[in-house]
Amino acid sequence: MDDFDKARIRMEHWIHHNEHHQEEYELFADQLEDAGKKETARHIREMIEYTAKTNEALRKALASLV
Repeated sequence: MDDFDKARIRMEHWIHHNEHHQEEYELFADQLEDAGKKETARHIREMIEYTAKTNEALRKALASLV
């Protein structure tokens, strides 16, 4: 396995890992809102947006690796 294969595997793992966390973050934000912590939930949702941007950058990096 060469370095490019290793890089592809690593980035695919990170994307999957981030997607899993995004799901958890969304549930957490919902729980916070239900508990009346709307501002805190808003900050968590902001983090979700950053995570989505991170995955977008990782997908672009993965595509450019080919």
